[in-house]
Amino acid sequence: MATITRFEDLEIWKLARMLCKKIYDLTLQQEFKNNFALVDQIRRSSGSIMDNIAEGYERDGQKEFLQFLYISKASAGETRSQLYRAFDCNLITEEQLTGLTNELLKLSTKIQNFINYLKRSGLKGNKYK
Repeated sequence: MATITRFEDLEIWKLARMLCKKIYDLTLQQEFKNNFALVDQIRRSSGSIMDNIAEGYERDGQKEFLQFLYISKASAGETRSQLYRAFDCNLITEEQLTGLTNELLKLSTKIQNFINYLKRSGLKGNKYK
């Protein structure tokens, strides 16, 4: 296993960043352009996934990192819910909905697995050395 020295090394952050970009690109489509509230909300929630991973990592303490990972996982759920709203409003296709929700579910699982790993590891973080 590679040593993690910065949040950019974390697979979950890389995946969250990729998904955030996909959501951003999706909201540039003509169908989305006039739904300002949903565009803003889905962009913020998808960005929150990667941002909370980064912020939690930078706190240098396991308990805080875990809390931010839970928030990140919740933001992935919020983004999935917003994709259903977009689908119900005919802003995205069923194929787009299925593809993105599946990717978000996989990311949520990876975040949960990382949370489980950290809880078992006994690592406390640099703050407590």
